[in-house]
Amino acid sequence: MNITISKKSFQVTCSVISLLLFYSCTTKTFHEVKVDNPQYFPNTAFQSYEDLSSPKFKALKEKYQLDTIFHGETDELKRILLLRNWIRKTISINDPGPHPGDGSCESILDNALKGAGYHCGHFMVVQNAIMNAYGYVTRCLGAGPGGADGKDGHHGIDEIWLNTYHKWFLSDAKYDHHFEKNGVPLSALEIRDEYLKNRAADIVMVNGPNRTPVEYDEQYKTSKAEFARTYSWIEWDMYSDRYTPNAGIKGDRGILTMYNDSFFKTHTWIWDGKPHWAYNTKFMNLVADRHAIEWTPNTIASKVTIIKNKVKIELSSSTPNLKTYQMKEMPDTDWKDVTNIVELSLKNNKNEFVFHTVNLAGVTGPEHKVIIEKD
Repeated sequence: MNITISKKSFQVTCSVISLLLFYSCTTKTFHEVKVDNPQYFPNTAFQSYEDLSSPKFKALKEKYQLDTIFHGETDELKRILLLRNWIRKTISINDPGPHPGDGSCESILDNALKGAGYHCGHFMVVQNAIMNAYGYVTRCLGAGPGGADGKDGHHGIDEIWLNTYHKWFLSDAKYDHHFEKNGVPLSALEIRDEYLKNRAADIVMVNGPNRTPVEYDEQYKTSKAEFARTYSWIEWDMYSDRYTPNAGIKGDRGILTMYNDSFFKTHTWIWDGKPHWAYNTKFMNLVADRHAIEWTPNTIASKVTIIKNKVKIELSSSTPNLKTYQMKEMPDTDWKDVTNIVELSLKNNKNEFVFHTVNLAGVTGPEHKVIIEKD
């Protein structure tokens, strides 16, 4: 059978096919844009955290009128440093004792207000409770120079998670100081790195809310390098709920978490003239992954699934006392509460969504962006 197609019909058919091919080739699809978000490392090495729903925190703030310390300050680090400075002004240093009371935060403060003095471990307990009361994730540490040259000893301090810097920083309430490099507060492990590298030559020790640089502390006759040497050996409490204990059994709550790196493997922590008491016991928990030690509270990771003009965003985080996730769709400035799974329509060629966590104290975590564009 012969099929005859006119020249005009053939031209129309070709035009239709060409038009369809054009539209199929130029139809744009949505894709996720890579964003340099704060990196998320989950909590895998620590067993608990303070319970911010406990009425103890509200009572603590009211009893000592801690809100009056801020004077309207909104900067996160400055608020923390003002609180730390108040602790140092309230509690005098008396290492040998006596240390009246039962060792609780309130007992220490009540007796300090009557003139009693305390050692580093007491400062650590008070700072941990007060910082957590304001929603700042805080944990207790022990450290020491651990040298066979006779400089050993032990020092109690805290690390506090800074949302604005997206990192931990070592906060010493007894001496009202911490260490910085290029204006950035340093964690205990970062101080250790700097001391082992060149005796802390490249970092600064700063004192008080104004972050005043101190090379040599005249009051305590101790140099910056000697203070930094304290962090040659560091242990973190595995259970971080000192003020509101709610996890673990009594016999395990003294477990110390330590970073099992090359320095640990080739040196011995000397304490009171002999190897640290936790060696070869169940109370020394060795962790080889540095990110497990310096996990990232309040930080979001996301999984994005795009189907045509719809997107599903699944959020995850290790946020102690998480109250809610919040989202804003740019250019809007208003935050709204969302669940950990958000389904949205893609209305523009570029769609930008911003998320953060909010804990029970109202503290927000670092911002996490999701950007979706058309090809």
